[in-house]
Order: sequence, then structure tokens, then C-alpha cells
Amino acid sequence: MSLKVAVVTGANKGIGFAIVRGLCKRFDGAVYLTSRDEKRGRDAVAALENEGLHPKYHQLDITDPQSLKAFHDYIKEKYGHIDILVNNAAIYLENNATEPVAVKAEETLRVNYFSVLSTCEILFPLLRNGARVVNISSSYGHLSFIPSEKLRQKFQDPNLTVSELSDLMNQYIAAAKQGTQSKEWGNSPYAVSKVGLTALTKIHQRLLNDRDIKVNAVYPGYVNTDMSSHMGPLSIDEGAQAPLFLALDAPDSVKGEYVWFDKRIVSWAGQIPEENY
Repeated sequence: MSLKVAVVTGANKGIGFAIVRGLCKRFDGAVYLTSRDEKRGRDAVAALENEGLHPKYHQLDITDPQSLKAFHDYIKEKYGHIDILVNNAAIYLENNATEPVAVKAEETLRVNYFSVLSTCEILFPLLRNGARVVNISSSYGHLSFIPSEKLRQKFQDPNLTVSELSDLMNQYIAAAKQGTQSKEWGNSPYAVSKVGLTALTKIHQRLLNDRDIKVNAVYPGYVNTDMSSHMGPLSIDEGAQAPLFLALDAPDSVKGEYVWFDKRIVSWAGQIPEENY
């Protein structure tokens, strides 16, 4: 059997870094730490090597189709396949009050939804039958963060297509530019982006069911990272536990789900659970 391959995006720090660390300890195959900034990525690899671990490195900017294509071609030529893909790269602009909501909306969705979609479109052809895809979502990815019942119904539509979902994301950006987003979409571009990612997870699962590929979204918990302004109570290694569970240990029956940091499968459209750390 050819060597297995795992890929983690946005992995030079935070939860992505800890996921690489966990994979290096347990995954029998090549583990790729990828990052937009090559120096930071190589420094992260060096830090893990100092722990006696052996990740591999490749530059990858998920917002750049050429970078995605170059990475696709490299993996295809060297291995021919991917067995685990962790879509971790994301941004959070909520606390930067200097930017108008229209700018936040467009940039947040560009990275957290549309660039992850591009990553999937370019890298999914490399997924081997039986592969696992883990999308790092958020508690804000719960459908209850969308105020409009009509919109929530659209997101839940079992026949929703990727193009229809992308249209919804663009409708939100247009509403934010007009200043009319609050009533139907709420006031958090980050929440809309992660609801979109969770919806995309469910669509991709439907499309990949016949290949035994598992696609799940996970809220890793409130983790002490730059993204949380270091307010979260969980360490990055604790935040990596649920993503690693989905990548390595979850039963094959767990697919197309929205999973929380304590490995519970949560109803995406039901009541949002309390966070008990």
C-alpha cells in the first residue's frame, strides 16, 4: 500500500499547529504542515522537529488559486493522493472596529468560505476512497446565529447545491454593502462564514458518499490562540482533540456532521448546547 498523506492548512500556529503535532504522533504516513508564510511555516516545522517529530512542509496560500494548483501538482506527482485533509486556515476580523462591516464581510467570506471552497475543488480530486476531510468550524457555525427563519430553511435544504450556497454567501456580502444585513443575517461576518462552511460540509458529504469519504465540521472549543485574543480556556492541544478524533478515530458512521470540542455530534439546526469546559 502506498504511503498515506495528511494535509493541514494554516498550520504554522494555533490549532492547526497542534493538529499537525497530533498527527505526527499517531498518523502512519506523511504529515504536511502548510502555511501562507513560508518562514513561519518552516519555523513551525523546526519547532516540531525539536520535539522529535517529523512533519513535512509546503507553502500553501488558500486564497491564491495558483498556490493551490502548485500544491495539488506537487502532491499528485509525489504521492498521487491525500488521505486526510484538515481545512483549518481562516481569519477573524470581528475585533478590528476600524473596518466597516462591508469590508469585514467581503474579506471574511473570501477567506473562510470561498477560499476553503477553492481548496476543496482543487484538492478533492486527490482524495483517496475512504479519506477524511475535517473542516474547522466554530460555535458561530451553528445555524441559530442566522436570525432569519427563511434563510435557515435555505441552509438546511437537503438538495442545496454548492452554487446555490455560494449565491447565499454573495447575497450576504451584498446586504452588508447596503447596510441591510442585520435583520436577516445578524451582525457577525465570522458567523455567516462558518455557517456557510458547515453547510458546505453537508453538501460535500452528499457528493462524496459513494466513495466512502467522510466530511465533517468541528467546533474545536474556545482555545487560547491569536484568533481568540488568547481569551480561550483551552490549550491548542486540547483544541486539536476533536479534529484529531474526526481525522483518526471517529466511526465511519460519523459523516456530514457538526461536532463539538467534546466529540459530541450536535444538531446543527437545533438548540445550541452550553459550553461546559
